Amino acid sequence: MPLLRTLGWLACVIYSTIPLFWLMVHPRAHRWRERERSPFRVLVPAWITMWLGVGLLTGPWRSVTLYSTRWSWLPAVLLFATGIYLYARARAHFSWAQLGGLPEVRSGHSDDRLITTGIRARVRHPVYLGHLCEMLAWSVGTGLIACWLLTAFTVLTGAVMIRMEDDELERRFGEEFTRYCSAVPAVMPRLGC
Repeated sequence: MPLLRTLGWLACVIYSTIPLFWLMVHPRAHRWRERERSPFRVLVPAWITMWLGVGLLTGPWRSVTLYSTRWSWLPAVLLFATGIYLYARARAHFSWAQLGGLPEVRSGHSDDRLITTGIRARVRHPVYLGHLCEMLAWSVGTGLIACWLLTAFTVLTGAVMIRMEDDELERRFGEEFTRYCSAVPAVMPRLGC
């Protein structure tokens, strides 16, 4: 159990910084695209620094639990499976370049197109929903207060980040994105036809 709790805490530390990473990208997307050199030379070290910072902040509580039961891993497994399913479905119509954010930071990228098919016909941000499922799985399974707090933090920063990403997508794709946005929810998918 201690190893799973440590893995869960580390996973939540990394997942919790994803919105912060993208908050560095979206408000300045046009500036990143103007650079000749890869913006990832700045962004990746900054992201790793965030991991270290969040790890140091939450480290003292990495073993404090709200509850401790093996039964909590049953719903956690379902959440893990849901997250993996979402990742697989999100990858089906997206290139690796799109998943890595290249169109956001590199001008004239060949994969700069709006994808509205597959799972994206039901939810605009399936990868972020997958991240949330994975964080919830670790939180539910471990019962760690640090995981639950990082998940709550991620929901708050993720909401801001999704709004900024949607604004940036609207600037890039205009009316096409506006129509898509009005028809498809951001994170919670429509399950019916």
